[in-house]
Amino acid sequence: MPVEQTPSLLYRHRQLSPNASLRVSPLCFGTMNFGDAYTARMGECSKETAFKILDHFVSAGGNFIDTANAYQAGQTEEWLGEWITTRQNRDDLVIATKYSAPYKPIDGTSTITTNRGGNGIKSMRLSLDASLRKLQTSYVDILYVHWWDYATTIPELMHGFNDLVTSGKVLYLGISDTPAWVVSKANQYARMAGLRQFVVYQGMWNASMRGFERDIIPMCQDEGMGLCPYVVLNQGRFQTEEGFKAREQNNGGRKHTPLSGHDRAVSRALEQTALSLEPPAAITDVALSYVMQKAPFVYPIVGGRNWNI
Repeated sequence: MPVEQTPSLLYRHRQLSPNASLRVSPLCFGTMNFGDAYTARMGECSKETAFKILDHFVSAGGNFIDTANAYQAGQTEEWLGEWITTRQNRDDLVIATKYSAPYKPIDGTSTITTNRGGNGIKSMRLSLDASLRKLQTSYVDILYVHWWDYATTIPELMHGFNDLVTSGKVLYLGISDTPAWVVSKANQYARMAGLRQFVVYQGMWNASMRGFERDIIPMCQDEGMGLCPYVVLNQGRFQTEEGFKAREQNNGGRKHTPLSGHDRAVSRALEQTALSLEPPAAITDVALSYVMQKAPFVYPIVGGRNWNI
């Protein structure tokens, strides 16, 4: 009898969070590496390679893609928009972008750039309109606050967001790298005012950096929010000893993130766990499993810039 092919686990789409019925793949694909504006810092990734990676992710069942207004000086959103338009697959995808950083580079062409960034309504609207143009779409599924600016009031933020939702330009609200007390306060204000709430949180979390577990995870569980952690593979610093050696050779874009003794110690623990399984697993599999089993609604953001399949 012919062997039946097992579908990729990326096809197992689940509800984003208790308060958002959007169905997403178990992994979210992060696109920050797509572009050549920051090659010296992040390494090289051609448009052709980026499109191959995106095609592979979607063909395997992935539908959740993360980007931001300022990644690669805006080039990431432009490439992603070109790919979506070429493939004609916008309806199949869940696209998340962010605002807070300047929505276009501060390159000296204008002497007044005060309101290009931050969390205020003007920055919010300018950034979203620019993102929609670059992404070549009429809406985004999720719009995140990228980081908290400690200046914008919660009423301004939540009313501004609610206006974007009612306009149809944004479907769901997310927030990233913001203190738990701010998120709780914002959602409570939204509930009392009859506004849309944050339904997903994004932040740095992995088996080596676990501060996320202190306040953010309990807050998200209490608020009915999903979790989209980034750097779940520690920016390539979860490796075997052989992997560490290979990583340091001809690998531009990694030099700005030095290794530490802690990274090596956690990697050894992950490797021991991986080798104890039957059959043995990869270190990265164990690292992903660590964050995915900590809470019910966790969708790790993973990315890449090399095509070697």
